[in-house]
Amino acid sequence: MRANDPSSSTPKTNKPAVEQYIPIKNVKIHGSKNTGKDRYKPGDQIYVRKVSGFFQKLRQRMNLVYFAFFLILPWLQFNGHQAVLFDISEQRFTLWNLTLWPQDLTLLAWFSIFGAFLLFFVTTFVGRVWCGYMCPQTVWTFIFIWFEEKIEGTANQRRKLDKQKANTNKVIRKTLKHSAWLLFSLYTAMTFAGYFSPMQDLFVDVFTLNTSLMMAGILAFFTFATYGNAGWMRETVCLHMCPYARFQSAMFDKDTVTVTYDHKRGESRGARARKQDHVAMGLGDCIDCNLCVEVCPTGIDIRNGLQYECINCGACVDACDGVMDKMNYEPGLIRYTTEHELQGHKVNFVRSKLIGYAVLLIMMSTMLVLEIVNRVPLSLDIIRDRTELAKENFNGDIENVFTLKILNMSQTDNTYKLSMSGIENTQWHGKQEVTVKAATVYTLPISISVDPYELESFMTNITFTVELIAPEGEAKIEQESRFFNKR
Repeated sequence: MRANDPSSSTPKTNKPAVEQYIPIKNVKIHGSKNTGKDRYKPGDQIYVRKVSGFFQKLRQRMNLVYFAFFLILPWLQFNGHQAVLFDISEQRFTLWNLTLWPQDLTLLAWFSIFGAFLLFFVTTFVGRVWCGYMCPQTVWTFIFIWFEEKIEGTANQRRKLDKQKANTNKVIRKTLKHSAWLLFSLYTAMTFAGYFSPMQDLFVDVFTLNTSLMMAGILAFFTFATYGNAGWMRETVCLHMCPYARFQSAMFDKDTVTVTYDHKRGESRGARARKQDHVAMGLGDCIDCNLCVEVCPTGIDIRNGLQYECINCGACVDACDGVMDKMNYEPGLIRYTTEHELQGHKVNFVRSKLIGYAVLLIMMSTMLVLEIVNRVPLSLDIIRDRTELAKENFNGDIENVFTLKILNMSQTDNTYKLSMSGIENTQWHGKQEVTVKAATVYTLPISISVDPYELESFMTNITFTVELIAPEGEAKIEQESRFFNKR
């Protein structure tokens, strides 16, 4: 046996080999006492406790404005039509006095790019506040929680109710809650559908049971989607289904404002009486009450550091400030702050990353405005006669047949003058002044004839011009085509 073999000098024990040579001891994380208060584990139902404070009042008012905007907007009328209507069947989007068509795909692209860079800029500056204050999932989740509180009571009362065996009280309260959820979800679905179908007609058809089978299917889908997302899935959507939760951390840096727990000030945490000197006891300001966990809609413990599940709603900030006030401690143990501020460094609100997003945001918004300003609310599509490129008429002239499709992209009835250039001494057979109704396509068959001696080649480039003449305005569009000679 070798001299350095541990088995030669160590007595045999029943302990695993690792414990024989490496001492093992239990370590408390963050100085927390193992109180068993961390009641939310993966898969547990979260009972969000009600909390009041500055940030919750701000969130509620912003949610109210957002929700009112969502409900009222599709009911607004403008110039005799629905102010906001995304009519997919007619392939047109109406935004007050602006009507967008498939031809305006670039304009829609600029809208999307502008929105994306605005989100990047806000996230880099103040973190995930969109999720906490304006995201529809968050807004509707808190609305559903409000129904729960009114019908089933506080978080503790709801927890006790769920643990009870089925009885009359439980059945009645559960039935009322889910009925309220479903009715509210149906109203949400009808309002959402009103952005894509005329709102007034939709509500009349629903209440008279006269909706089409397709619309009934759409309403049923969005009703149960709202009911499931805000009533049952809730934080699951934020944690596992929302892509923003996954990539938003890539935009964070040490100067991003996020909800953060001041570890140096709070540790070691532990319970104490209000009149006790916690400093002499070797404790920090955190009394380990666990309220920050109980009010969190995603069920996380902010004291464990920055987590992608945090939606920056500020509920834990208000809860902690309330406790600090009762303990006569300085507020802000949990607060909106930056990593640099916690480390005692200077906070750089104006930094290269933020400036870069701001510059790109200005560029995108400029391009969007230019695209809108330079947009001509008129489109022309030219279709040639496919049966015969050119024919000789009874005068001996060469004749080409075209079908002009004039799209009036404005919201007023307009009169247009049509002309053609590129060949001298041509004759236009058909209307040269047409009135096109708002947001409609006018189909105009015409033919152009010319003396064959005016044609220098088999194919000649020509240009059709459509110009607005009434009402007064500046709208003109030109479209190239070809005039063929008969061989």
